Amino acid sequence: MFRSALRNVLAHKARLLMTAFAVMLGVTFVTGSLVYGDSLKQAAVDRATAGYDRIALDVAPNTLPGGPPATLDARTAATLAAVPGVGAVAGRVSGFAAVADHEGRLLGNGTFRKGGNFAPDKAGTDPAYRFTEGSGPTGDHAIALDEKTAAKAGYRVGDTVRVGTNTGADSYTLQGVFRTDGSKLSPGGSLTLFADATAQRLFLQPGQYTDIEITAVPGTDVTQLLARVEPVLPKDSSAATGAQLARIQANLASSGSDTMSQIMVGFAAVALFVATFLISNTFTMLVSRRTRELALMRAVGASRKQVRRILLTESVLVGLISSVAGVVAGTGVAALLQAVFTPADAPATPLVLLPATVIIAMVVGTALPVLASWIPVRRAMAIPPVAALGAAEPAAPARAGSLRTGLGAALTLTGTTAVLYGALATGEDSRTVIGLGAALTLTGAIALVPLLSRPFTALLRPLLVRVHPVHGDLAARNTVRDPRRTGATAAALAIALTLASGLSVLGASATQYLDGATTRDFTADYLVKAPSGGQRMTPATAALLGKLPDAAYSPLNQSTDYRIGGASSVLTGVDPATIGRLLRYDVTEGSLDSLAQGRIAVANFKARANGWKVGQRLPLERQDQRDEVTIGAIYQADQQSNLLPSITAPDSLVARYDSTPNTDSIVVATKGGPGRAALAAVTKALGDNPALSVLDRDGIRAEDTSGIDDQLNVFYALLSMALVIAALGIANTLAMSVLERRKEIGTLRAIGLDRTGVARMIRLEALLVGALGAAVGTVMGIFTGWALGHTLQESVAGYALVIPWGRLALGVLLALAGALLASLWPARRAARVDIPAATAAH
Repeated sequence: MFRSALRNVLAHKARLLMTAFAVMLGVTFVTGSLVYGDSLKQAAVDRATAGYDRIALDVAPNTLPGGPPATLDARTAATLAAVPGVGAVAGRVSGFAAVADHEGRLLGNGTFRKGGNFAPDKAGTDPAYRFTEGSGPTGDHAIALDEKTAAKAGYRVGDTVRVGTNTGADSYTLQGVFRTDGSKLSPGGSLTLFADATAQRLFLQPGQYTDIEITAVPGTDVTQLLARVEPVLPKDSSAATGAQLARIQANLASSGSDTMSQIMVGFAAVALFVATFLISNTFTMLVSRRTRELALMRAVGASRKQVRRILLTESVLVGLISSVAGVVAGTGVAALLQAVFTPADAPATPLVLLPATVIIAMVVGTALPVLASWIPVRRAMAIPPVAALGAAEPAAPARAGSLRTGLGAALTLTGTTAVLYGALATGEDSRTVIGLGAALTLTGAIALVPLLSRPFTALLRPLLVRVHPVHGDLAARNTVRDPRRTGATAAALAIALTLASGLSVLGASATQYLDGATTRDFTADYLVKAPSGGQRMTPATAALLGKLPDAAYSPLNQSTDYRIGGASSVLTGVDPATIGRLLRYDVTEGSLDSLAQGRIAVANFKARANGWKVGQRLPLERQDQRDEVTIGAIYQADQQSNLLPSITAPDSLVARYDSTPNTDSIVVATKGGPGRAALAAVTKALGDNPALSVLDRDGIRAEDTSGIDDQLNVFYALLSMALVIAALGIANTLAMSVLERRKEIGTLRAIGLDRTGVARMIRLEALLVGALGAAVGTVMGIFTGWALGHTLQESVAGYALVIPWGRLALGVLLALAGALLASLWPARRAARVDIPAATAAH
């Protein structure tokens, strides 16, 4: 049986080439995703754990959840230095520090802009940093920069550098450039070192440290050293070994790098699902071509079990060969992804090809053809031996299978009903109902594609006949000759277009919502924000804007850990005199002027959830403080708004309970409105601080929506693999169709159809299949985008469906272009059919 299967694979290698290529692409995607994800994870772990091998112990204070960060003092460091076995101690200080280039532009990415202290030992060096130029900072206005940041800005030792921290901005002299471990500096980030006293003044208090690193005397047992250190620790602090910290950081880094890998594996699964249509189609056509051969095998004594084993062995062989090629190609794809997406300043890391990855890829690549060929094999088993006496190939089914049609119709009806029910209902359960209904509808629609092939072709046939009377008519007739084959080929393309169109609809709707939210809520000229990465503004930051003549401004001072009326709450303190001019409050009850009387204003969703009314007095609790507040106004607000808070309070009330609120942002309106001069004046009033961003309306819009386009582009790139496989399916179906119709094509050539006409006919067939897949995919994508977007409307006020016709049209054009390209090889083969040989075939 194995020899027969191998002989058949070799005999039909040209026909199986596209199937093998599709399996290989799917396995390549899976392997590439897993290898890239494992390599990314290993690189993150290596960076996060680098440097902990030089630390014996690290002592850190225990910070209470929600409380201010705790610190250690210099007396603790001196006490630890006297413990037997301790070689050296280094008190560390860390905080936020943003560095500007020569033009004042911010350097580094938002997730890692750090400042720290240079802690020299007795020899005058700090083992955590290796200086390539100059030395560690020693004065109040001296700093050292990491090598990558200095190179990006073109800074050299002796240059003046502008640095912003939570306490403001200042100019410093660059005294040194250094390299450090990945645990201290992430790729793309920036690290600024200050002298010990300067760092404490900027980030903590004089004589205070964030943590204390301990180096052991050579030969000291770390466990015994930990036992000697613990008794002398301050009450609210703890010590951990370097190995323990490395394991903790490794776990954090590992979990943080899993998201991208999971997304890629998800899209690989989509590509594999699309590949099943191609594989199933190919084996269906191969079995159909070999009907007499298989029946003859039965007639001469082969059992059904033996014939089944031969066909399944063929699919296993195709899967094994394709999987090996896919593993090799996937490793190459992972290397390419690593080269493209790894930051330029990140150290080179090797690829990680785990045995589990190879096993998964081989199992998936082998099982996929077996599962996809199961139905064609079952059909082959139903062929009676007497069929070997027939002289003609069995006719293609003239209509879609009744079982498939019935199942598809039932799923579509059930799914549509569920979506409509979920759209009319409310609550969290409605989202689940809509999501499940959309999935059922999509599955049913895919199953109904063969049924749609005939009416869809009839719809386009007049256009084809008008443009190409003969070729268009022949192409339309050939397309509906086998609805199952046409439907399966178009369904593969429809799945890819459904996902791409659905993402486009969701992305366009989200972009319009964010744009509308900005326009609706923001009435000031500028919004002052601190970039992500640790910057913390305070009310004192907003006070700097008092230098601007005739300007109105208000900080949005967030204060947490409140319980108001028994509900967990966050108060946002504002200036009652100016906030109504800077943000649009759509007050539905009461008056915003009540803020000036010490009352609070509550968003409608917060009031509705707790049953609060205007004029109601509510008990307020924060830590050990007790009081009462009165609701003076209720306003319409979106729960997802970045500007309008859930509870607005006068800043004087917030200051009563919280002396150090976090200023989330500052809204500013200048005398003459927005403009270049006004922007320069606001920036100057804030001290030319590179850590602060001053955004106008367009800047806010760009910041809020830029991430959506970036994510969509990544998803489109990942879906391109599914589109390529779908195009291969069209090419494979047409190529097999040409083989089946050699005599027909030869006859057409004999009665006058030239080679160009034959090629045009095949290309039109491809365009019809591509148009069917694109139409179904686009419609289902819009439906899916509407269904999923509707689940957000209850919690996101102002969210509405937006259909991006331009992007959808581009997707259809790309699908048609892919179908046309896929037809070039089959059309060329059809045009070169030998007339005498084809017409003489039986």
